[in-house]
Amino acid sequence: MLTALLDHNVIQEMQVSQWNLGLGKQSSRSSAYGAFTGYNWQWDDVVVGLEASYVHGDFGGTSTASKELVSGAALSDGFFHDVRVDSSASIAISDMATFRARAAYSWGCFLPYMFGGFALGNADISHSVTIHDAVSRAISGTFTPLATLNATDAVGYSAGLGVDVNLIDGLFMRAEWEYVRFTSAVDTSVNTVRAGLGYKF
Repeated sequence: MLTALLDHNVIQEMQVSQWNLGLGKQSSRSSAYGAFTGYNWQWDDVVVGLEASYVHGDFGGTSTASKELVSGAALSDGFFHDVRVDSSASIAISDMATFRARAAYSWGCFLPYMFGGFALGNADISHSVTIHDAVSRAISGTFTPLATLNATDAVGYSAGLGVDVNLIDGLFMRAEWEYVRFTSAVDTSVNTVRAGLGYKF
């Protein structure tokens, strides 16, 4: 984005488009709800299966960074420049689905398990950059590109642990932790702790 914005601009002599702004990590918490379904195969006490889960919530966050540098010498226009770059990136995921393989071991009424698979998310991604250029013996200028905002399908992977507890007949309770990472334009990790009820037919 910076390279296109600064094309043929004198402050590119300061290699502004190569600056590492170092967007940091941000974390947030929210509640969500969803559902799951799957199919199991069992050999003695060993259970393997395939599952799909869906979660609706408000996942994501915003990270900002800024860097400022004054040119050590006059640039080719004969002026010294004080340049500051402000950057912001955010992602908001409202819907998330995971498709995973599960391995479990039956121990009385308990079924501890682990799983891994891939994840899909409906994400709104925003990334914006603003460049402020203060010039000695000249009028200050500000160069601002439009923020890019789009809805996209974020793709990633999923892994986690859980336990099913048989209550009565086919009714069971589930407690689960799942880690999902989306490696889209904004690298995002989602940790969820879930509790729910299911029925085994």
